[in-house]
Amino acid sequence: MRLFVFGMGYTAQVLAGQLRADGFDVRGTGRAGSVAFDDHAAVLAELGAASHVLSSVPPGRDGDDPVLTTYGAALAAAPARWIGYLSSTGVYGDTGGAWVDESAEVGSGRRTARAAADLAWQALGARVFRLPGIYGPGRSALDRVRAGAAHRIALEGQVFSRVHVADIAAGVIAGMSGPAGVYNLSDDEPTSQNTVIEEAARLLGVPPPPLLSLEEAALSPMARAFYAENRRVANGRAKRLLGWRPRYPTYREGLRALSATISPIIASAAPEPASSDQR
Repeated sequence: MRLFVFGMGYTAQVLAGQLRADGFDVRGTGRAGSVAFDDHAAVLAELGAASHVLSSVPPGRDGDDPVLTTYGAALAAAPARWIGYLSSTGVYGDTGGAWVDESAEVGSGRRTARAAADLAWQALGARVFRLPGIYGPGRSALDRVRAGAAHRIALEGQVFSRVHVADIAAGVIAGMSGPAGVYNLSDDEPTSQNTVIEEAARLLGVPPPPLLSLEEAALSPMARAFYAENRRVANGRAKRLLGWRPRYPTYREGLRALSATISPIIASAAPEPASSDQR
């Protein structure tokens, strides 16, 4: 069993670690990979040998998916028995806090290029995994609180879905033997970013950062766009068809497990909260 990954980033590396433990040979492009993306001969050789192929590469600034643009024809002709793509729940756009599942229309939000890539990978026959905010070791509210980079913003009714990186890996692995289609991999309890930050501060033994207005927070345009959307992402399809169950069904279990590996902040050495966020 051999997996070739386009884009050995944070999530793909966690997946690779689990699959290697299961006996997979995993190779890929990116800084953590063994193959250069623009080494066409090497990539084509890997595609010819892979039983499974996954892309975690998002569309570029020009809106094109670099993997499909460069290797789409080779992927269509590849002997791989399984192709997967890591997409984003951002394709659903803003729902005003309402629940959304895989049957919803995509492409109306700020990530139109991502939605186009999502649909193109579906047309190729890929299993598409739509992911909300990703957290895990080294990338969580705990790390932002410790760094003094966490913030709470006064936006009543604003909620987000999130998912632990280990649950993404488990969902993709379950999808390798499940039916083709699109799957939301998210936790069971969408909640506000403020609530998550407050729980992280509690686990670290420090006060939460002050509550700010959106204007006071002085967010980057990307972060401001993130807060412009509000939705709850349903994960029932992955549970029904893949038998997937998140190990960390809410942010509480996820942060608690992560906090066991992080020492509490000593009050006198705690960083000042930031006054002014991929995932």
